[in-house]
Amino acid sequence: MSQDPANASANILDRFSMKGKVVVATGGARGLGYEMIRGFCQAGATAIGILDVLEDLGAESIGSLKSEFGVQASFYKVDVRDYNAVEQALDSIAKEYGSIDVMLCAAGVVDNIPAEDYPIDKFVRVMEINLNGVYYAARAAGKHMIAQGKGGSVIAIASMSGHIVNWPQPQCAYNASKAAVIQLCKSLATEWAQHRIRVNTISPGYMDTALNKKFNPEMKAQWREKTPQGRLGQMEELNGIALYLASDASTFTTGSDILVDGGYTCW
Repeated sequence: MSQDPANASANILDRFSMKGKVVVATGGARGLGYEMIRGFCQAGATAIGILDVLEDLGAESIGSLKSEFGVQASFYKVDVRDYNAVEQALDSIAKEYGSIDVMLCAAGVVDNIPAEDYPIDKFVRVMEINLNGVYYAARAAGKHMIAQGKGGSVIAIASMSGHIVNWPQPQCAYNASKAAVIQLCKSLATEWAQHRIRVNTISPGYMDTALNKKFNPEMKAQWREKTPQGRLGQMEELNGIALYLASDASTFTTGSDILVDGGYTCW
């Protein structure tokens, strides 16, 4: 389906279809990125490209997608801090599958270190992955989308940490990087609107991911207590909003940041 507003008369469920769309995702080998990819496949995505540093998990994820959905899928071992590697991977995906329609930027890391003790190299690493990596992937995908001339959707995973300061854990680099991602994507949205490329961010709250299992149970109890819904989000609870932003259901939505946090930022 095109992203022409004239298609607004289509059946609402048809507008959520991902049929014919090629999706690329950074950080898609596991966790939230992989769950959102599964959501796209459930909605009929034609092909998937995953960029991640986790080679074994990436290969396993690609195999699972092919087996479960019969979708075309490829994995590329790529560090998002390496722009040339990101660009080469996207060039290969576009050549193999014919286009790049959706770019999901889900690669990210976090440290919990007091600001006065934060090693400079670790601070820089968080910024390079969480912020630079989003720009590199968006830039490479945007160039393809502009050349294709049919629009597209770029979705970056930000965080409620781009709006508030998490407590009790110290994580100044992560918070700063996510706030920057939100503003970066608003800027890209205004520049690329003329090309019918929509750029939006999703800001999750505390999600029940494998990475969160390393945290102290008492700290996680505080997270739940500070969330009006009284629980952590389930990974698949981002899939609906991701599908909205990736599909033609959201053709007039760009430059938006959508909070999915169980109400955490309301208090």
